[in-house]
This record gives sequence, C-alpha cells and structure tokens, in this order.
Amino acid sequence: MLKNLLQNKTKVFYILLLLSLLVAIRAYENTIFYDPLLAYFKRNYTQTALPKLNVIKLFFSMGFRFYLNSIISIGLLKVLFDDSKVVKFSIFLYSVFGILLMVSFFFILLKFGETNKMNLFYIRRFIIQPVLLILFIPAFYYQKINN
Repeated sequence: MLKNLLQNKTKVFYILLLLSLLVAIRAYENTIFYDPLLAYFKRNYTQTALPKLNVIKLFFSMGFRFYLNSIISIGLLKVLFDDSKVVKFSIFLYSVFGILLMVSFFFILLKFGETNKMNLFYIRRFIIQPVLLILFIPAFYYQKINN
C-alpha cells in the first residue's frame, strides 16, 4: 500500500491541496462571506427571532460559497476517480442540487422563516458545507467497483 501511495505522489498532493482549500473556506467563513446566520445558529436560536438580513447580499454570498465548494469538490472527484463521466455527472448534480437548495432556502426564509428555523438550518448546511461530496465519494466508489 505504501509503495502504491508513493507512486501516486502527485495525486496525493492534489487531494491534500483540495481538502486544505475546503478547510480554509470553513476556517475563514466569518471574514470571507456575509452570513449573519452563522452566529445566530450558534446561539439559542429557537428562542430568538431571526436577525435582520440583507437578503440579496446573503443570496450572493451563499451562492458564491456553494460555487467555491462545488468547484473544489468536483476537482477532488476528478483527482480521485479520473473519469470524465464522473466529472460530468457531478457537475450536473451540483447544478441541480444548487438550484433546488438555494430556491428552497430563500423560499422558506422569505415565507416561513420564523416558523421553520430547523428547515433553514439544515438546508443552509447543505449549501455552505461540502456535504454532497461526502455523499458522492462513496457512491462513485461503489459504482466504480461494481463496473
């Protein structure tokens, strides 16, 4: 196994680099992105009202963060599987999920925000965290070993 790992030094380097980028996005989220919900959900949010939000700024910030996470995640899938079909399918899935998640988040925020805080919390998690990557890696690996 170690011999195989040493033969794929560049692959390991790119995997570590891409994972480091995902960690950096998470580490600097307070300074890079506009998201007053970060602090809100760390507090006792069930007892307090939603903070005042600049919805347009929040939309673009969350969209940009999803876009960055998606690009890095697709790059990671490319390095791991080295298959253009996986990359194309991932791009399609990230596009569809991105649209669905963003539309549903802002629909719930604007129409039912105070009554559906838990839905906002979980949909927001899918947008700002690379959760889809955690789902796609085992799925594509399973598909690869079955073919």
